[in-house]
Amino acid sequence: MKKTEEKQFGMDTSVSNPSTNDLRGRQSVRATFRLSEACIGAISILSAQVGIKQKSVFDYLMEDDQLLKKVARELEGTEFDRNKRIQKTFVISRRSLSFLDTISSKHNAPRDALVEHSARRLLPIIARERKKHEKRKELLTEISNHFTDGRNLLSKAAEMLGTDDPVVNKLQTAMSVYENAFNDIANFIQKGKIIEEFQIE
Repeated sequence: MKKTEEKQFGMDTSVSNPSTNDLRGRQSVRATFRLSEACIGAISILSAQVGIKQKSVFDYLMEDDQLLKKVARELEGTEFDRNKRIQKTFVISRRSLSFLDTISSKHNAPRDALVEHSARRLLPIIARERKKHEKRKELLTEISNHFTDGRNLLSKAAEMLGTDDPVVNKLQTAMSVYENAFNDIANFIQKGKIIEEFQIE
């Protein structure tokens, strides 16, 4: 191997080591917790509403190490009431689980309680998303009216020019795209209705 190749090989290897560890930390693992229905709901709703994986929600909750340590110190030595809590398995990153286990062990704080208390950080985000959801519903009415006007215009154009006219064909294509977008928007807002029933403490 030439010296330049050796140098390049050495550089690549040194750079790849930390990235390999980083990738390993991002590996998905399954973890089971006993959480309140409200906590599970908050995680599920935010994941669905924002369009991210629940794994990413956990990464968000675990990334603020100072806050998590503060919560752990407050929970140190306390007993976590496991009654009326639901056992739920989540897919999370190996790094988040490792960090959670380390903090839980170091401060003698129940792991489930750490997740439960950390999930309270999601409530302001859910509150903002609920307001957005209401605005989306208002816009959907306007979009629906606009879509109906477009279909009426297409019918009018077809009557005036005939269905085989190039202008009518272009308008038909545009309305087909519009219809797909309208349906996607309506379905997204329909799925978001679960946020209306969520009780924010």
